[in-house]
Amino acid sequence: MNEHLLSHRSRKDHAAALAAATAEVGRYLDGRTTPRSSAAPAHLASQTAAVDLSTPLGTLDKALVEVRALYLDHAVGYHHPRYLSHLNCPVTIPALAAETLATSVNTAVETWDQGTSACLIEQRLVDWVADLIEFDRPDRVTPDGVFTTGGSQSNLQGLFTAREDRLSRPGPGGTTPADRCARLSRLRIVTGEHAHLSVVKAARLLGLAPDAVIVLPGDGDRMDPATLDRALASVADAGDEVAAVVALAGTTDHGAIDPLREIGLVCRRHDVWLHVDAAYGGGLLVSPTRRDLLDGIGLADSVTVDFHKTFFLPVAASALLLRDGSGFRHSTVSADYLNPADGDDHAVDKSLQTTRRFDALKLWMTLRVLGADGIGRMLDDAIDVARRIGRTIDSEPDLELVRRPALSTVLFRPRPEGCDPDESDALVRPVRDALFAEGRSVVAATVVDGRPCLKLTILDPELSDRDVAAVLADVREAARYLAEGMRQATTAGVMS
Repeated sequence: MNEHLLSHRSRKDHAAALAAATAEVGRYLDGRTTPRSSAAPAHLASQTAAVDLSTPLGTLDKALVEVRALYLDHAVGYHHPRYLSHLNCPVTIPALAAETLATSVNTAVETWDQGTSACLIEQRLVDWVADLIEFDRPDRVTPDGVFTTGGSQSNLQGLFTAREDRLSRPGPGGTTPADRCARLSRLRIVTGEHAHLSVVKAARLLGLAPDAVIVLPGDGDRMDPATLDRALASVADAGDEVAAVVALAGTTDHGAIDPLREIGLVCRRHDVWLHVDAAYGGGLLVSPTRRDLLDGIGLADSVTVDFHKTFFLPVAASALLLRDGSGFRHSTVSADYLNPADGDDHAVDKSLQTTRRFDALKLWMTLRVLGADGIGRMLDDAIDVARRIGRTIDSEPDLELVRRPALSTVLFRPRPEGCDPDESDALVRPVRDALFAEGRSVVAATVVDGRPCLKLTILDPELSDRDVAAVLADVREAARYLAEGMRQATTAGVMS
């Protein structure tokens, strides 16, 4: 069995395996005419369950044939022009080359004696992103950051750091364990109504009270600084403490960006930690034309950026950036087996993980090939496509635009002739489900202002008007068919 391990003796087998896998990807790309197959879940489940995992196939060729039938033939194609559902992006080829390098070498970046130069590359990128954010540093602190598995982990660690920062300050009873426990139950997180679900999850994981997350009504889709100001004063008057305010730079559904500068100034007046969730909108940091949409992000104490969204990298690649890098001390736990006596900085001291993949190489290679402006222009192009789609939908009598695109999401409803608002709402989920089942087009569904709507998420800068027209035609066709079925069912019910 040792012949299957990568070493200098198995270089030819390694090259052949990569070539075979690349050929399978080529077949996947060339043979896929729709973003997903129409195979029923029960059929796929039975296929997978039928595999006898205790009996190996023996060769890579046989395993690839099996994986083709179980996985590749049915995998959802995020690269496909008729996949317009979630925040999944087409990925850069330099990043895929980086994946091959990092995975083959199998570098772990938790300590210097494991990662060496990889640790330096990651730290250089952390410093680069911190410079893009332009943290406000009147107290001469040094920013720092760490790569994570995604926005949820980045948000969790950002809020953990905020919690520890707050509890490290003396409370009414000092900083005793009893005082800490008493204060923990009275800590609050304040955010807007469109915050990512990871904020609530983080509050639970951090041991905060069930009602710890205070959700403020917005000014439209964005947090209102005046409302925030009053809320922070109200929390203080009630004898509670705010661990953090979470502002949003690109809400998942709307792409809305909170007024970061005004919110930052409110947080400074109240001496409250500001965390900016820029998992979606972080790519604007390298946008040649839209960087100003993030005006004020430098006032944050912590920032989440997902490179596997608007930097066009494969999952997973995210980062948490801290205005004051010394805040990572709250995540540090020493262990002799990590060789702490070496005197080197350990990435594991900053991470919630121990073993971590060298995901930073994907950003490094993409940046070195395309340049920051090249990445930013792709995002700009995707946003331009979304705005064109918004204008198209707004001009169509059988479609209803719910929100004008703020970034690259488009919210709308089908509105076949003769349908009232309630009937239009009732069509949303069935239309989405019908398209997904058929596989020709994949769109998302959500709820805005209490009403369901369809969502197109545009992260393909090369998406053509023809591709979009095909998706909208599928939506119209499904809506007309389902509306007619609803009318017939209603008529039959009345007659009976």
